[in-house]
Amino acid sequence: MTVVLCRHRFSLTAPNLHHYLSSSHFTTTTTTGTATTLPLLPISPAQSQRELLSVLKSINNKTHLLQIHAHLVRKSLLQDPTISLNFLSRVALSGPLQDTTYCRRFFGQISNPSISQYNILIRAYSVSNSPGEGFYLYRDMRRRGIRADPLSCTFVIKSCIRIMSLLGGVQVHGRIYRDGHQSDSLLLTSLMDLYSQCEKGNEACKIFDEMTQRDTVAWNVLISCCIRNNRTRDALSLFDIMQSARYKCEPDDVTCLLLLQACAHLNAVQFGEQIHNYIKEHGYDDALNLCNSLISMYSRCGCLDKAYGVFKEMRNKNVVSWSAWISGLAVNGHGREAVDTFHEMQRVGVLPDDQTFTGVLSACSHSGLVDEGMSFLDSMRKDFGIAPNVHHYGCMVDLLGRAGMLDQAYQLIMSMVVKPDSTIWRTLLGACRIHGHVTLGERVIEHLIELKAQEAGDYVLLLNIYSSAGNWEKVAELRKFMKERAIQTTPGCSTIELKGVVHEFLVDDVSHPRKKEIYEMLDEINKQLKIAGYVAEISSELHNIGEEEKKYVLSYHSEKLAIAFGVLTTPPGTTLRVANNLRICADCHNFAKVFSGVYNREVTIRDRNRFHHFQGGRCSCNDYW
Repeated sequence: MTVVLCRHRFSLTAPNLHHYLSSSHFTTTTTTGTATTLPLLPISPAQSQRELLSVLKSINNKTHLLQIHAHLVRKSLLQDPTISLNFLSRVALSGPLQDTTYCRRFFGQISNPSISQYNILIRAYSVSNSPGEGFYLYRDMRRRGIRADPLSCTFVIKSCIRIMSLLGGVQVHGRIYRDGHQSDSLLLTSLMDLYSQCEKGNEACKIFDEMTQRDTVAWNVLISCCIRNNRTRDALSLFDIMQSARYKCEPDDVTCLLLLQACAHLNAVQFGEQIHNYIKEHGYDDALNLCNSLISMYSRCGCLDKAYGVFKEMRNKNVVSWSAWISGLAVNGHGREAVDTFHEMQRVGVLPDDQTFTGVLSACSHSGLVDEGMSFLDSMRKDFGIAPNVHHYGCMVDLLGRAGMLDQAYQLIMSMVVKPDSTIWRTLLGACRIHGHVTLGERVIEHLIELKAQEAGDYVLLLNIYSSAGNWEKVAELRKFMKERAIQTTPGCSTIELKGVVHEFLVDDVSHPRKKEIYEMLDEINKQLKIAGYVAEISSELHNIGEEEKKYVLSYHSEKLAIAFGVLTTPPGTTLRVANNLRICADCHNFAKVFSGVYNREVTIRDRNRFHHFQGGRCSCNDYW
């Protein structure tokens, strides 16, 4: 039964409290509207401090808490450091009684608050809906001449993290060194976390290097920092370093969770399997969040059989587990299976959430299931009461756009209840590129400019549209505009894993130590594919140059270099797994299809949007991408 106090607001002064508590009982109402009464606590005037503290620890409702407060006021016990500290702790940190506003009023009645009392309130604010108040309270403490201890600094750093205040954190950082707290590992770990979340990775690494003692939490923050600051390969290397003889630090379940995210990002399935084995060896394989991450990691590495193995063996599956498996099927091009899994999920009594619908709508978009997608969008509103968000609309725009229904996609965006973001317009722009719709593509760019969200990739898509239409004059104008605005395009980058090490390649890359062998292997592959009938798709090259020059440029795209490296370094028949940061071009797609047939190798390429599984001269996308 939830009890709600039915009284007017009042000021917490002694006369008001005395009047407020002068009646023999409080009339309250339950959440069902039924009146009930709560008796006053039996607090005697001569009650000892120990007995009063015991009563304070046992209370579980706000009414009794107010009675104790009134007793403290009447008996002038507010200034007793032990009692006031325990009262603050009870109000600030206990779940059902937690009330930072009331706690701050009580704190204001203490004449000379101690550092411990400040710490309790700063800690309470750091996890409240008003974390910024924790920083202001810290400044108030400094003004009063109270020297902060490591706990004060740790809690205020957490407040700065919550409000993403880098400036506030830097100020506290300076005080930490001035006050001589730089040896406290818990404090420095919190400081690392602040710099990491504010995308100041170098500063976070400097603090880690200066730490005299590094526990697992500190290593986890460093790994998280690497992932957040696009140093994902470094994050993987830390797993072995932290266990080395020099550091002897044991990874925990959080370490595994972070590294699985890194493996998914890098397509590093071999390293992911190493983490999976570690999870089993250390008894973490029943942890629901780790199992869900394993499903996601294997799916994003194109290993659906392994992902399904984890999913099938789970004793308890929640909505996240089902959503992860549905999304894995979707991104790997198994749209029908994803839809069937969605229905199976309902049959076993698990209700879908917004993430589940994102997965199943994505499955429809990748497989061209237009009618099913429209049905799911309607069902999520009518049958489950879930309002579509920008991700759901984005999937629908992608679905309609891929199917060539560009006008319907545009009308859907214009009729959205939520404001369309840049991602949705970018999705429609990609559809314009696929279908060569110049006019609508130009209109989409105008919307992106209005949002002040245009990126280099948007102009590349528009260049694609112009070049496909043979409008080289427009291509030249747009290139000139990009040069004048110093708009830099993102170079294509592909990665491939070999024995747990991730190798990275750029377009026409010459940085790899085995570059000579790689290029010789790629030339040999090109010769074999031409014999089999492969012809370069020169429309993938956006520059207005000669046909032979276009073929030369296309020959050394990053995906092809990664495939050549894979052939060079792995036994025949080994599956090659490549990840690319951009959408795969038509020429590389044709190259991989022919390669898979000629060399009898399965090739999995994950681009920015989805997976392509090449086998026997065919692709799992059925050229619908």
